[in-house]
Amino acid sequence: MRKKVSVALLSGGTSSERDISIKGGDYVYSALDKSKYNVIRYDPSADIPKLFADAPQIDVALVILHGSNGEDGTVQGLLDLLHIPYQCSGPLGSAVAMHKLASKRLYESADIRVPAYMGVNRNSPVDIAQYVDRIGLPLVVKPASSGSSIGMSIVREAGGLADALENAFAFDETILLEEYISGVEITGAVLGNDALEALPIVEIVPQCDHEYFDFTAKYTAGETREICPARISGAFTNQARELACKAHQALFCKGCSRTDMILCQDRIYVLETNTIPGMTSESLLPLAAKTRGMTFEQLLDRLIELGLERRQADVEKGRDI
Repeated sequence: MRKKVSVALLSGGTSSERDISIKGGDYVYSALDKSKYNVIRYDPSADIPKLFADAPQIDVALVILHGSNGEDGTVQGLLDLLHIPYQCSGPLGSAVAMHKLASKRLYESADIRVPAYMGVNRNSPVDIAQYVDRIGLPLVVKPASSGSSIGMSIVREAGGLADALENAFAFDETILLEEYISGVEITGAVLGNDALEALPIVEIVPQCDHEYFDFTAKYTAGETREICPARISGAFTNQARELACKAHQALFCKGCSRTDMILCQDRIYVLETNTIPGMTSESLLPLAAKTRGMTFEQLLDRLIELGLERRQADVEKGRDI
């Protein structure tokens, strides 16, 4: 009888996105085939000592964490130290994708079009007039290292910018000011370590009472229409899929990623890349995989394969992982 693969399922954590992480972990746990996998759950907020103790018996980890101390590379570094492979990007890719200012600069170095932007630090003098002059109105204010649109605002008048800055600084020491671009919101998921597969593009249509794809729109059933494949031309679909792969590579991603974009007239702008896409019943990566012909269970199988593939690659390179 074939030996079960021992899977460490990490969810929860300490970030502001803890509840979403737990929900995703529950969904993943219920879908994993227990005839193939011996699944042990760990919440990094309390179970790090147990993870250390169990490490020699763990074959692979599924990291379903969002926000700081989870999606930013810290847990990935720990797993590397414990020689446990995982399905998502390593510390480098995770950290630069999580930091929106760093990822913008890497996108630009790879000739990926992004909206105009600037970074602002908490201790810098506030100059509302300068911000408006450089970026224009409306503009988007968001914490540099937060996910799920937490702390994000769209500012249409200069008078509202101070409150938006204060709101964003509640979540991060550095914030991003970004040109607001109106258009068709799309997202492209990618699977793979070296050989990449771009999944079908998803179109995101928040309901009329949501100005953008905010936290409630992301995680509340019925608040957003997710249309896959997206209602865009074949040429734009191919371009979006290519950009998703290009962003994945520019940020040193591995395993899986999901890149958010805006199609405005005849141009696609890349906004940000998620290295641990949501894995709830409302999430976009499972939808794209389903359109591709993969069940959620098959998607999880593929993610586990990608983690184990990286372990095998390290063994072949002579590294004892």
